[in-house]
Amino acid sequence: MIRLAISGHRGLPLRTEQLIDEALRAEVARVAPEDLVGLSCLADGADALFASAVLDHGGRLIAIVPAAEYRDGLPEGHHTTYDFLLGQAADVIRLDHVESDSEAHMDASVRMLTEADRLVAVWDGQPARGYGGTADVVVAARQRGLPVSVVWPDGARRD
Repeated sequence: MIRLAISGHRGLPLRTEQLIDEALRAEVARVAPEDLVGLSCLADGADALFASAVLDHGGRLIAIVPAAEYRDGLPEGHHTTYDFLLGQAADVIRLDHVESDSEAHMDASVRMLTEADRLVAVWDGQPARGYGGTADVVVAARQRGLPVSVVWPDGARRD
């Protein structure tokens, strides 16, 4: 089994999401479906794109839910996708937080890293815009000696 965790940006422009989707699918395709386990918090953006790529490739999905109110903090337009992906997960790990805040998100990322063999980071290389952002997760992975694959295709941009 190869357990890949995802961390990445949200709120990306459509063209960037398309580029990232292609890059994540290529990353996932490097692992045989029967050996692939994807770990994701299923947020809009990179998390959901990765989870979909894992499932479409035939891998197993493990969802990490940071807080009881996590779904409520996601964009309303993402709820259907979140619910679908959560329903497809082979396992769901729920943290004890109630509020969906940056502390809960970082705790979920750290928990995900403890379960993973490698982190796939959809990251523009810039500092985190708030505690628990992708840059913080990359640092946490590297501090643990976890390999990190950065995905940021040519032409990708953040608003």
